[in-house]
Amino acid sequence: MLLDRKQRGGKTVTLVQGFVGTDEDLKSLEKLLKNKCGVGGSSKDGEIIIQGDRKTQIAALLQEMGYKTVMSGG
Repeated sequence: MLLDRKQRGGKTVTLVQGFVGTDEDLKSLEKLLKNKCGVGGSSKDGEIIIQGDRKTQIAALLQEMGYKTVMSGG
């Protein structure tokens, strides 16, 4: 999975891209990440958008779950 940080509407968000799985799996991963980070977010088109700069926190969570992560961006 690729983790990136972008500006969306003047706000910083963390993007999780490259998820391979069903839409239900994507939604459950999105819900878990939002819950663990204590922030809002959404998912669509195989991409999870988490509010705020949470790259390191999300990378640690994904690696604990067995996902391979690659950080991108600033």
